[in-house]
Amino acid sequence: MALSILIDWFPYLFSGIVLTLGLVASALVIGVGIGLPLALGQVYGSLFVRTAIATFVWFFRGLPVLVLLFLFYFGIFPAMGLDLPAFYVGAVVLGLWGAAYQSQVFRGAIQSISEGQMIAARSLGMSKFQAIRTIILPQAMRIALPGWSNQYPEVLTESSVCYAIGVAELLTRSSQIVSQTYVTMPIYLACAVIFIFLSYAGTAGIHYIEKRIAIPGFGPGGA
Repeated sequence: MALSILIDWFPYLFSGIVLTLGLVASALVIGVGIGLPLALGQVYGSLFVRTAIATFVWFFRGLPVLVLLFLFYFGIFPAMGLDLPAFYVGAVVLGLWGAAYQSQVFRGAIQSISEGQMIAARSLGMSKFQAIRTIILPQAMRIALPGWSNQYPEVLTESSVCYAIGVAELLTRSSQIVSQTYVTMPIYLACAVIFIFLSYAGTAGIHYIEKRIAIPGFGPGGA
């Protein structure tokens, strides 16, 4: 009976998987898009810029994702006159939360590049921006990938919290199926198995990319 219910409801559950992956992908893109400039600001910015970024990181790393979701969905965005769908709020909040963590990964990678490379680039007539763009960042991004790869499973698991604001992701749809069928354990077990599969499959894919672009002889991935 439980198997037949899972088969009957799988298309509905699958749409939740797609929405979950869309939420995670959006959050990761936002996280990189914001986290990398934050890292550059922490390394090369003025005291004011570094202080502002440190405050941002402290705020988003200091609050649970659920609190951030409620704060933005019911407070900050409405106060700004923005009536955003729950999916977009979830993606933005997860992206900002991830950016706070990713910025520290990128910052460490940037700081691991020898300062002599910047000095040599400037002595060749490059501007600071050119040196960062063409010399520092290409190396730093590859060095940061092993640490950044941890963000995928973390954002994936945290995406289930978006259930609280009504995003119809995997957990939400699983709960809706339970409310319709009154079959609890098999549905939530299937949900857990899917999350585990998505986590390991995505992490394996990132590790494959990591090995493909690793700098030979540099760090664990390039050894």
